[in-house]
Amino acid sequence: MTTATTHPALAPARLGVHALRNRLAVSPMTRVSATPDGVPTPDMADYYGAFADGGFGLIITEGVHPDAEHSQGYLNQPGLVTDAHVAGWRTITRRTRAAGAVVIAQLMHAGALSQGNPHRAGTVGPSPVQPRGEMMPEYGGNGPWPVPAELTVRDLERIVEGFASAAVRAREAGFDGVEIHAANGYLLDQFLTGYTNLRTDAYGGSPANRVRLAAEVTGAVRAAVGSEFLVGVRLSQTKVNDFEYRWPGGRREAEVIYAALADARADYLHIASEGRAFLEAALLDGGSTTTALARGTTGLPVIANGGMHDPQQAERVLADGHADLLSVARGALANPDLPRRLAAGAPLEPFDRAMLSPSVTLDNARRWRSARAAR
Repeated sequence: MTTATTHPALAPARLGVHALRNRLAVSPMTRVSATPDGVPTPDMADYYGAFADGGFGLIITEGVHPDAEHSQGYLNQPGLVTDAHVAGWRTITRRTRAAGAVVIAQLMHAGALSQGNPHRAGTVGPSPVQPRGEMMPEYGGNGPWPVPAELTVRDLERIVEGFASAAVRAREAGFDGVEIHAANGYLLDQFLTGYTNLRTDAYGGSPANRVRLAAEVTGAVRAAVGSEFLVGVRLSQTKVNDFEYRWPGGRREAEVIYAALADARADYLHIASEGRAFLEAALLDGGSTTTALARGTTGLPVIANGGMHDPQQAERVLADGHADLLSVARGALANPDLPRRLAAGAPLEPFDRAMLSPSVTLDNARRWRSARAAR
């Protein structure tokens, strides 16, 4: 086993044209702490700034809604739709980049899992299928999900245009790239999932058809922002409302999905395990992991997610070739300086569920900053 100071997660890496100071990324986490009209706040600058000051090489923001129609998932979710949104994010990107981090905006269309969209009544999805489970009280929801309206082909064209336009605004706001959210049960993942996508047109049926919308979004974003602006895609088998789901076609289905996104000129894939440890959720038939298969199929850098704050698991994932980078969620909330702690061999603070509250996380980040300034 390596020592703390030589942990492989602390080795530098590259992502597109960007040099990363280490292989540790802040995972996108819903914070619902923007203004009611989606403008990022000074508190959000403190929140993201703490991770940059704490040594993370890469920061991926919470899901940002890309249009003013059906994409917004939660009240107080930030957007990239208006000039005010761009100005708010610019304050954050200046701060995080000045502290040495590469920062990426995650673009998210909630689809049928929208529970707080003030712009439009009703939800939309690939097919009029009620989502499993119930809305999430921690984000202001209550009771069963409504049945979404089925999206038309023209609707899909507008959604693709919305992602591309939001990516251009992300570049204007000073981001180094965008990550297209095709995971965790949100719209693009609803198209990937057989029981929520019952379409019989070019967007339903086979895995090649079900990944079509995600690939079209990726290609349109790439065309809009050029070759040097990072474009990644986040994928998962599990979902916020279904922790048990696995791609029914296993390895073969995964290969189709990965290849389509690589062909659409994604720079990287970010593969998540919602609510599960990595090795519990990432195994496919034949013993391979989703991330190792993604690396082998596409040759792209792959980010793994799920319990990566554990130094032993993080070392194993990198050493065994499962991934190139590691994204940390709850461990980062408890330890915004996790890379510095890992380098020093210092213990990590335990995660407390109260930290899921943005105000508690912000207080934790400010205490860490104050303690560091006092040293």
